[in-house]
Amino acid sequence: MPFAYLVVGNSPNPPMKETLVPDAIDLLKIRRSVKPREMSGPGPSPAELETILTIGARVPDHGKLVPWRFIIFEGEARARAGEVIAKVFAQKNPNAQASEIDVEKRRLTDAPLVIGVVSFTKPHPKVPPWEQQLSAGASAMNIVTAATALGYGACWLTGWFAFDRDVLDGLGLKADEKLAGLIHIGTPSKPSEDRPRPALADIVTRF
Repeated sequence: MPFAYLVVGNSPNPPMKETLVPDAIDLLKIRRSVKPREMSGPGPSPAELETILTIGARVPDHGKLVPWRFIIFEGEARARAGEVIAKVFAQKNPNAQASEIDVEKRRLTDAPLVIGVVSFTKPHPKVPPWEQQLSAGASAMNIVTAATALGYGACWLTGWFAFDRDVLDGLGLKADEKLAGLIHIGTPSKPSEDRPRPALADIVTRF
């Protein structure tokens, strides 16, 4: 079926020139994660990345606290981040095989772009920490959706290292910051299969 371009504010150029993308509702109906190992280049252009981040920052945020920020991993920065992860892994697993350490080194190298969503909370009499954490999650989901709308594959992942304080310190997070997720973004190398989704009858009740 013919789809029209999604018109995104703050974007200097039409998204994905000569590529048609679905309108908003159709896009949300078909969105699914693409495994990083099934991604390749190219990744988003600088203009597209700015659009993705702008949409990532356009989320519900009770109190206008902005309880999140983004870290961009591109190019050799992905390998440097992998070295941080592998170093901590090796220190905490002294009997680890070289092949296992190599796996940790490559954690961020499959997709051409990885966006870290950092979550933190601020004291506020009307906005509990839970609401602020949910805002960070909404930001991560907006990033995934925006990347998908631009024609890329995207996947929101964590892993043991996302909860390891030594790794977080090595990636530049402050003591009061957490990693809500790493969003891997790239060009799908093959069609991705959908997974079963919950039946509404199983998850919806009426009060």
